[in-house]
Amino acid sequence: MPELPEVETVRRSLTPKLVGRTITGVEVLFPGAVEGLEPGRFRSSLVGERFAAVERYGKYLVFRLASGRFFLMHLRMTGRAVVLDGGQPPDPHCRIRFFLDDGRELRFSDIRKFGRVRLVEDRGELEGILQLGPEPLTDAFTPRALRRALRGQGSVKGALLDQKRVAGLGNIYADEALFRAGIRPDRPACTLTDEEVGRLHRAVEDVLSEAVRFGGTTIRNYVQGDGAPGTYRERLQVYGRHGAPCVRCGAVLERMRVAGRGTTYCPRCQRW
Repeated sequence: MPELPEVETVRRSLTPKLVGRTITGVEVLFPGAVEGLEPGRFRSSLVGERFAAVERYGKYLVFRLASGRFFLMHLRMTGRAVVLDGGQPPDPHCRIRFFLDDGRELRFSDIRKFGRVRLVEDRGELEGILQLGPEPLTDAFTPRALRRALRGQGSVKGALLDQKRVAGLGNIYADEALFRAGIRPDRPACTLTDEEVGRLHRAVEDVLSEAVRFGGTTIRNYVQGDGAPGTYRERLQVYGRHGAPCVRCGAVLERMRVAGRGTTYCPRCQRW
């Protein structure tokens, strides 16, 4: 699933292509991709709207329209949002086409059909839908905010994956941040010391900043807004590397399930 770095990369690549452009038509190829509105009404509501900004909240792409409305796009597992020249036939997994006044198209494709798009009337409704925790790489994500997110029962990795506690993290970067911080993923979140919370905070910020810089991580389906893959995969230190030697100590990386997710860690570097 695209996480904060991937969605931020898509946002940055879409912004210069969309801001100022007017939607001249919408074709809904898979009605299940539209949430909250009948496809015909979704279509008629967007025709004539102009893109004012492309924003991101956690893992959501948020397209702000000149009218003050928004439409949300959640890529889920295999979603893509790309701008292409008009006239190119849609790929077999294209779910929605947004036609633009410059002849290009914003296309939402999704192999597994889990991704969703939703029209929202105003920012108040938007905030009510999202209900996200503090987001890394913003002023709201402080060590104190992370400490609050780690309160209660459950593992530290489970807390990081809970979007209402911390927005934007998923399986890839939770594993990477915990490895850098030297914290075992299944450790009870409430047992971390202030020093460990500080280490984890720095690790989360560093990993996400690096991943954004390299355009995110392409494992299977993710591409940037121009169709190019992300290049951070070769820099991953634990995710997807179970059975390989640890880059720090040489121990064999192990795999377990934490919070219902496959998790890779170093049994030596992340003892507790």
